[in-house]
Amino acid sequence: MTEKLTPLEVMRDAPVIPVIVLNDVKDAIPLARALVAGGIRMLEVTLRTPQALQCIEAIAKDVPEAVAGAGTIRSAADAQAAALAGAKFGVSPGYTRAVGKACHDIGLPLLPGVATGSEIMTAQEDGYTQLKFFPALQAGGLPMLKAWQGPFGDVTFCPTGGIHAGNAAEFLALSNVACVGGSWIVPTDAIRDGDWARIEQLARAASQLSR
Repeated sequence: MTEKLTPLEVMRDAPVIPVIVLNDVKDAIPLARALVAGGIRMLEVTLRTPQALQCIEAIAKDVPEAVAGAGTIRSAADAQAAALAGAKFGVSPGYTRAVGKACHDIGLPLLPGVATGSEIMTAQEDGYTQLKFFPALQAGGLPMLKAWQGPFGDVTFCPTGGIHAGNAAEFLALSNVACVGGSWIVPTDAIRDGDWARIEQLARAASQLSR
């Protein structure tokens, strides 16, 4: 694994980037190992819990075959904290120039969140062409992505939000979609119960989705 990834490499590594919410640091390492065993290496640990940065740090240190990333980056401070914890990429729910500049300045590959044409254009002006479409289903889903193929033919998307095992293949079939983001392969109850075998099985099925 190269030390410095590009956003496109993050997107192309597997068909699905898991959107992970961790409430206990002890779950981070076995979860990461289960996902890697199932063929999923790019792990988006969302900054939605107080333990998130510690979880990223634990994965980065103890599961070298995984690539820990940070999700829910909403500020320059979030980006800096994530990079210090060992995150190798970042994902944001929206886009601001301050977040884009911070990630650029510290060398953290970013998948910025967009939901409108104007947001895509702003991100492109700042050099970002691999984008997270969020919240995908609520913001227009498949029809929106198809509509964007014309004016934004040079942009690649990772739709996230409302994606699940039943509709992931439809999104992955689109030419402007490189991967999808989803939490269905890291169910809350499976993490709570320490059912790592179930998560490995879900990851394996996700890693074999065609695109």
